[in-house]
Amino acid sequence: MRRLPVFLLLLFCLNASPAFAWNAAGHRLTAALAWERMAVPVRQRATALLRQHPDYERWKKRQQEADPDYGVFLEAAIWPDNIRYDPRFHHADEPPTPLLPGFPHMLRQTQWHYRDEPGVASKGEIDTRLEQLARDLATGDAAAQIYALPWFLHLVGDIHQPLHVGGRGDRGGNGFEIEVAGRASKSVLTLHAYWDDLPGPSRLRGAALENALRPLREQPSPPQGDIALWVSENRALLLQDVYPAAADSPRLTPAFQRRAQSIAQSRLAAAGVRMGRWLNRLLR
Repeated sequence: MRRLPVFLLLLFCLNASPAFAWNAAGHRLTAALAWERMAVPVRQRATALLRQHPDYERWKKRQQEADPDYGVFLEAAIWPDNIRYDPRFHHADEPPTPLLPGFPHMLRQTQWHYRDEPGVASKGEIDTRLEQLARDLATGDAAAQIYALPWFLHLVGDIHQPLHVGGRGDRGGNGFEIEVAGRASKSVLTLHAYWDDLPGPSRLRGAALENALRPLREQPSPPQGDIALWVSENRALLLQDVYPAAADSPRLTPAFQRRAQSIAQSRLAAAGVRMGRWLNRLLR
């Protein structure tokens, strides 16, 4: 298996931000499935919280759904990725940017999106952060709930992307180069980026989003479990299915790609269903 050049690996190590988990399409899909399972009073509560968020108007302009409350809910689920390159925000090791009204701070919190594999003396807080966000939604004051909700929507999706809870000592597949024959864009990319893009094009909205939801709705209903179960599910997949079996070849076989697409649909569906159930408890 070919690896990324040394200078690129060094850049990865120096960069505090891991790659995205599911792209924007993935986060809209999981949020859409959650919305379908949320009781009407819970949808109303979530909508009321998002309307008070300082970036609500941005989400409203981006959404393209017939029901703007639903559309804003989908766009809010992408927000924690959007702020990674938003100049209003800063990384922890950068000079702080001005605190804007409605935000508790302007940190990008990139370490919230993932948890490194066991044995790696490194970073990542997705499991502990999700627990805190759930507590904030259930018992926090209004300001805590407003800030927590977009992060909660996003991280439930992230924790169901297998490469955000481990890997093979390669920063969750970011140092593992693969080739995808026939890919419309670049054919050489990292394994992590390949999995991130499996939900579909990031612009996915409207009728195209609805079409992409149909196979996800047909997935078996997952047990709710807890965060520890979700992490263990993904780590089992890491051992068997997420990496290509042919270690001496960087090109993904058609069989691997079909299996990966099936796994991605299962993970997205589980994330959405579990998210909706959990919000019904937290916001009722």
